[in-house]
Amino acid sequence: MKHSDSSLTVTTELSFESLKKQNQHGIEYWSARDLQPYLGYSQWRDFKNAIKKAMKSCEQSGNKPTQHFADARKPIPGGYGSSQLVEDYHLSRFACYLIAQNGDPRKAEIAHAQKYFAIQTRRQELSDELLADRERLEAREQATVEFKALSGAAKEAGVQSSMFGVFHDAGYKGLYGGLGNDAIKLRKGIPPEDKLMDRMGTTELAANLFRMTQTRDKLKQERINNQTEAIETHEKVGKEVRAAISKIGGTLPENIPPAEPIDNVKKRLKRAKPKMCLEPKDAVGIKNELT
Repeated sequence: MKHSDSSLTVTTELSFESLKKQNQHGIEYWSARDLQPYLGYSQWRDFKNAIKKAMKSCEQSGNKPTQHFADARKPIPGGYGSSQLVEDYHLSRFACYLIAQNGDPRKAEIAHAQKYFAIQTRRQELSDELLADRERLEAREQATVEFKALSGAAKEAGVQSSMFGVFHDAGYKGLYGGLGNDAIKLRKGIPPEDKLMDRMGTTELAANLFRMTQTRDKLKQERINNQTEAIETHEKVGKEVRAAISKIGGTLPENIPPAEPIDNVKKRLKRAKPKMCLEPKDAVGIKNELT
């Protein structure tokens, strides 16, 4: 029987609430074995992989996994009235949240669990420099996604793989006043082996993101199915983005100095990764009942 989204949500929430237990310290916890089917996992080994990922995320967030994931054993019925102990974990609310975050996103149960186990968190303050680093890294990662999406749209529009370089260069030429990838690097003093977008700052990346998304949409909306027309469209969109920048008095992209290599930014953010601070009730975690 097919359930609506609303009925599934209610059922899931009631199930999670009924699974919640308390240890001898009066602290709430969930049994991983009990939680497993409600997160859409039929095999323990698959669910255990999600738990391991969640434990790693817990450590990376600056919290101690042992405070939120307690080794345990759960008795299950065997043959002829016997029982056997199987591996289990006692999980805090934070642990359940992390498991949901690291679960299979294709499972509807995971999406509902993410809402149910939502917790109040805050991150420690970052310096203005690190906030700028994070913004730039996110923009660079989004540019990678959009570049791939635009390549897919170009292929559907009739651009042959051997012409992808020409197609992408056309967009740069439109936006950068006739300069292609190599010419831009030369003008800015960027080494030939560096990827151009790895040396773009946030503002320049934003302009290129807009160029790519608008070109992709235009190719699809106008149902372009001709290689030459697709290349011309990309250059035209680049010119229109350039005109918009000029109109509002912004710095034209070829005049923006190169930013430091993006790998430097990644390393700096990794070293300064902020701790995830939990609300007091969630920070308590659980105590291992076996110790």
